[in-house]
Amino acid sequence: MTDARGLDDAPWLRSGPAARVLTLLNGHGEEARVIGGAVRNALLHVPIGDIDIATTALPTEVIRRAKAAGIKSVPTGIDHGTVTLVVDSHPFEITTLREDTETFGRKAKVAFGRDWIVDAQRRDFTINGLSVDASGVVHDHVGGLADIAAKRVRFIGDPDQRISEDYLRILRFFRIHAAFGAGEPDRAGYLACIRGRAGLTSLSAERVRMETVKLVIADGAAGAITAMSDGGLLLPIFGGVAYTGPFAAMVAAERALGLKPDPVRRLGALAVAVTEDARRIATRLRLSNAETKALDSMGHRWWRLAGMDEATARRRLYRLGADRYRDRLMLAWARAGENSRHTPWRELARLPERWSAPKFPLRAADFLARGIAEGPALGQVLALAEDAWLAANFPLDQAALDAIADQTVTRFTRDNRL
Repeated sequence: MTDARGLDDAPWLRSGPAARVLTLLNGHGEEARVIGGAVRNALLHVPIGDIDIATTALPTEVIRRAKAAGIKSVPTGIDHGTVTLVVDSHPFEITTLREDTETFGRKAKVAFGRDWIVDAQRRDFTINGLSVDASGVVHDHVGGLADIAAKRVRFIGDPDQRISEDYLRILRFFRIHAAFGAGEPDRAGYLACIRGRAGLTSLSAERVRMETVKLVIADGAAGAITAMSDGGLLLPIFGGVAYTGPFAAMVAAERALGLKPDPVRRLGALAVAVTEDARRIATRLRLSNAETKALDSMGHRWWRLAGMDEATARRRLYRLGADRYRDRLMLAWARAGENSRHTPWRELARLPERWSAPKFPLRAADFLARGIAEGPALGQVLALAEDAWLAANFPLDQAALDAIADQTVTRFTRDNRL
C-alpha cells in the first residue's frame, strides 16, 4: 500500500545533498527513493543518520549519471548493486532494487529488479521496509506504518526465514526494539530468535560488537536485555554469566546522574564481576585497547568502593583518575542492589564534579636534599611519601610537607638497616 499523506517534516527531501541525488537518479525511465532507517526516523521524529537510497537504475547507470554530474562515485558493493555517491562531503549508498535468488546468510545470491514490492519484502523489519519518494510520498508494502504507530518491531514475512538469511538479525531485532519499540518484543519474532540462537556463534566478533554496543545504550536496553536473558540469547554472545539486575541498576544510575549512556560502563555492569570477565568480553567483542583497559579497571576489586567515607573516596579518586573512579564506583553501586536515588552513592559518584585532586607536591629534589641517593631507593621513598601524604588528607602547607618528607626518610633508612 502507499500512504498518500506524505512526509511533511523532511526538509532534506526538498533541498540539500539528498535532494540532489534523488533528482539525479529520477527520470529517463528510472526511479529513486530514500529507504530504511532515514524514513523510519523521520516518521518517528528522531534524528536521522545515514540516508540510503534505492533505485531501479543499474549500478552502471548510477555511475554514468554521477560522472556526468561531476559527482564522485565509489563501487563499495557493486557486486550486490551498491554504489556510494559523495555529494558535498556526504556519502550516500545507492543500491539497485534486488530480489534474492538463493538465500544462505550474508552470501545470498541476488538478481537486480525493478519491483519495489519485491525489494521491500526481502528486508528485515516492517519499520525498515518503508520508502519515500522525492515528492515526500511514503510507500509501505509491508505494514510498516501501522507498526511505527504501535511502536512494534516485526520481521517481514516468516521470522525464521529472515533470521536464517542473517543471524545478526537476532541482535538487530532486540536493538531496534530497544530503540524504537514499546512493551514486550513481538512474540513471533521473539520465539524465532530463540529457535535460531545457535546461529549467533557463526557471526564475526566485529558484527556482534557493532550491534551489541548500539543495543546496550538504547533507551529501552534494560527491557530488551532482560528478554534476551530469559530466552538464553546472552550466553552465545558473552560466553559467561550476564547480570541483568546490575545492568538495569547501571542504566538507572546514569540517568540519576545525568550522564550520557556509556557502552563500556554498561557492558561492565552486564557481564563483568572480576577482571577475567573483562578480558573475555574484550576478546569476544574485539574491544579496542582503550575500551579493554576501561573494562578491566572496572572489574578490579570494585567491591572495595562500597561503603567508603569521603576521605577514602578522595584517595581512590586520586589514584584512579576521574573516569576510572566514576566507572568503578558506579559498578559497585549497580551491584549493591541499592535504589538509584540513594544519596550516599550519588554523592560519591559526583565527587569528581565537586573536588579536584591536587598534584603530589613533593619532588625528587626534596629527598635528594635529605640524603637519599638517585636510583631505585629514590623511587621507593617518593612512593612512601605519597602514601603518607594521602593518608594525611592531601596537606599542602610547607610545614606538613617537611614533616612527611622527614618522617619518610627516617622510616626508610630505619627499615633498610634492619
